Amino acid sequence: MTPRLILGSGSPRRLELLAHLGVTPDAVRPPDIDETPGPAEQPRPYCARIARQKVLAVEADAADIVLCADTTVALGRRILGKPADAGQAAEYLLSLSGRRHRVITSVALRCGTRVWQKDVESAVRMKRLSDEELNAYLATGDWVGKAGAYGIQGAAGAFIPWISGSFTAIVGLPLAETAGLLQAAGYPLYRAAS
Repeated sequence: MTPRLILGSGSPRRLELLAHLGVTPDAVRPPDIDETPGPAEQPRPYCARIARQKVLAVEADAADIVLCADTTVALGRRILGKPADAGQAAEYLLSLSGRRHRVITSVALRCGTRVWQKDVESAVRMKRLSDEELNAYLATGDWVGKAGAYGIQGAAGAFIPWISGSFTAIVGLPLAETAGLLQAAGYPLYRAAS
């Protein structure tokens, strides 16, 4: 019997990315956890901690596989989370403008008491934004709910001339690593339906 897969995320992008693997979750249950960084917490350990807390917070039966992820934008040691409002979004985008930054996505899978986890770090360069570009992007509202105030798969993709790493991880779910974790947890990926 195929284990049930529960996606612990309300992100439509993660749902779309799973579909690229031919995977449709049996349930979607976004956990409600506090995502506040600890004092002096570094971006990569922060991202891994949040993904692990998410996967442990989702209610599931012992045989279910729970999949959660967290994506963090890091400018040096600074964590740029989801902006609270347009003013904070503008501040984040201006700080990223013309600079390289890191995007870290941590994926966590749980089945029973076992947890598998993988962190993927990519480098991204944002072009120098003009006031016109910044204001037009803010007006789209595409920054809402996105770490660092942008989504590479949307209108902000025009601001990203260079990346090094995993495009799907920058979007929010690294497909190669997620596929490996699903297979490690016993999910029947790539098998024909019988």
